[in-house]
Amino acid sequence: MSVRDLADYPWDAVVPFRERAAQHPDGLVDLSIGSPVDPTPDVIRRALTEATDAHAYPQTVGTPAVREAIVDWYARRRGVTDLRVDNVLPTIGSKELVALLPTLLGLGEGDIVVHPRVAYPTYEVGARTAGATPLAEDDPASWPEGTKLIWINTPGNPDGRTWTVDELAAAVRRARELGAVLASDECYAELGWDGQWASEPVPSVLDPRVTDGSRANLLSVYSLSKQSNLAGYRAAFVAGCARIVGELLTARKHLGLMPPAPIQHAMAAALGDDEHVTAQKELYRERRDLLRPAVEAAGFRIDGSEAGLYLWATEGRDAWDSIARLADLGILAGPGPFYGSDSAEHVRLSLTAPTERVAEAARRLRASVL
Repeated sequence: MSVRDLADYPWDAVVPFRERAAQHPDGLVDLSIGSPVDPTPDVIRRALTEATDAHAYPQTVGTPAVREAIVDWYARRRGVTDLRVDNVLPTIGSKELVALLPTLLGLGEGDIVVHPRVAYPTYEVGARTAGATPLAEDDPASWPEGTKLIWINTPGNPDGRTWTVDELAAAVRRARELGAVLASDECYAELGWDGQWASEPVPSVLDPRVTDGSRANLLSVYSLSKQSNLAGYRAAFVAGCARIVGELLTARKHLGLMPPAPIQHAMAAALGDDEHVTAQKELYRERRDLLRPAVEAAGFRIDGSEAGLYLWATEGRDAWDSIARLADLGILAGPGPFYGSDSAEHVRLSLTAPTERVAEAARRLRASVL
């Protein structure tokens, strides 16, 4: 498949609804895109300024400091205590890795790439770009022969689905039966809200309770965009199977996929500081506590959403009708159909708008049913 064959960028279809919502007398409340709005923490900005004398080419493999920081972070925050620096690799954000992984693994015609049924569209785009066949399927028992790469997303974007240790272990067993690489996109793992995730950490696919002592063919992908407000830095990393990480490193050297040196220095600082992550989570919690009851009061049902950065909501009717209703209230949401055919009646509401704008959205939603 050529990049010329890619479909139009889906968010272009939202432009008329943005214009409609912007006509509201009290202004637009944009809950459509999960782009952080809060300040980048000072500890990270200071680190960035310390590293601005970046006269030499950066290392694709990452500086020793950032690789050690990734290893330490997995041990401290994810319960993965047996990684070494050759198990980790910084990336230029996580989206480029998601999109390029099938290509970097050498997949092509006849190979199957499994991804969630309700899913961030880049999993499918990456498969099609490599010439592989994407397949939306959540049940490991239904992952077919010929599968070479399996994407899971925990907590999920947009629906917040979060895999338990037992579910992850079952996925690992099935991937091993198939001889497939299992890649877990875990970018929202610090944002657990409900059920068991209110009191315990979201597990990683690299958790020793999951791996049964072997990381072979397992990858964990993570981004600092949400927990550290670093979307503009493009700061992410992959960890897991040393063999695959090594192969990715070789390919990325050839392609010039090098995270800038100042960004690597800032990443190390971000990964070493838990205080700002806790503070950011509390901001998201405040917004979630404002928005969720108002969305429900306006007649929506919240599905999933036990973790992550979004509310996954439905009125039980076509998503575009809900998008239009919200636009008339000056609220812009993300259309569920962007995330797969199973999402025709859902909308995604992000928690990344400023708190005062989230409160305004909540006010409008409540007033709409008076």
